[in-house]
Amino acid sequence: MAIPSEIAALASEMTGWRRYLHAHPELGYQEFKTSDFVAQHLTEWGIPFERITETGIVATLQAGDGNGAIALRADMDALPMEDQGDAPWVSTVPGVMHGCGHDGHTATLLGAMKYLSQTRRFSGTVHAIFQPAEEGLAGAKSLIDAGLFEKFTADMVFGQHNDPLLPEGVMSVVKGPTMAASDRFSIKVKGKGGHAARPHHTLDPLIAGAQVALSLQTILSRRIDPLENGVVSVTQFHAGTTGNVIPEVAELAGTVRTLKPEVQSEIEALLFEVATSAAATVGAVATVDYRRGYPAVINADGPTRIGADAAAEIVGEGKLVRNRPPAMGGEDFAFMAQARPGCFARIGTAKEGEETAPLHSPRYDFNDSILPVGAAWFATIIEKALSAD
Repeated sequence: MAIPSEIAALASEMTGWRRYLHAHPELGYQEFKTSDFVAQHLTEWGIPFERITETGIVATLQAGDGNGAIALRADMDALPMEDQGDAPWVSTVPGVMHGCGHDGHTATLLGAMKYLSQTRRFSGTVHAIFQPAEEGLAGAKSLIDAGLFEKFTADMVFGQHNDPLLPEGVMSVVKGPTMAASDRFSIKVKGKGGHAARPHHTLDPLIAGAQVALSLQTILSRRIDPLENGVVSVTQFHAGTTGNVIPEVAELAGTVRTLKPEVQSEIEALLFEVATSAAATVGAVATVDYRRGYPAVINADGPTRIGADAAAEIVGEGKLVRNRPPAMGGEDFAFMAQARPGCFARIGTAKEGEETAPLHSPRYDFNDSILPVGAAWFATIIEKALSAD
């Protein structure tokens, strides 16, 4: 593994930052102490920065006379869940924890920027984006809407995520779709309530809702090309308040995941059609609310070549995955990759012989040993893409 000695020397410091952030998590758009923590360190290192939104920060480094500009992104927010870990740096905020590793992402980008500010072995401009509210609140889009890439011009944008599904230190840098579009839907099924002993006097919304839930599964199995990727999951079903009353209304909710915009549109249309038709078979009426969320993350050719070559230099070709099926999880880096050619990589955290908690688990904790890997990946991209030679 070829990690620059200057970054290796920052390992302990980055670990300290990461553990402090883990102990002091903040939810999306509430990252006030986190952004102040970032700003404090940038100020100490003499790196200029701007608060582009209330909690979003963009730091800028320039070196040489190069005209190129590269953006690096890290997300800062935590999740609304209780930390069940037992480490000394366990969350001190009830009901809030870094269950997705954004504490590590923030520490990684801080480490890369400290290194780049000290070495300046590049020619051009680096923008470090410390982003709020990735967890379902579209913080990336909020920065773009605030003029991110108008104020901080960038030719390409790079991001990374820790990955407990990969062995520690293995990197995944894959061209094309790498994470899915993430949409939500809710369905209200209205029937006619009444006494549970006289169901023939009612239009049972539970039976209709069950028909809807089952029928939605035929969208992918019978209505979409089997060579296309997609997920339709009903995750909530609520109805009734007592055991002897058939209620008036049943409510369902769930998520749709797709990789292609045309498949996304097709499933959206079919969800309306199937839900309303299925409810009508028992005389009920279904109304559907479909909300588009994050787009799919599409890694562009040029940035992916740079990102893969940088990963191969750091971890070695034997620990680089260049071909991997897309994950069906969502990630708002997608908005940045739509605005500028982008590359989103994943870095393995699973320790050999140890059980690794999954992302969004109340027992998840970032593997600090990969902090130098992530910082080196960011730094190597800058030194390759903005070569001073």
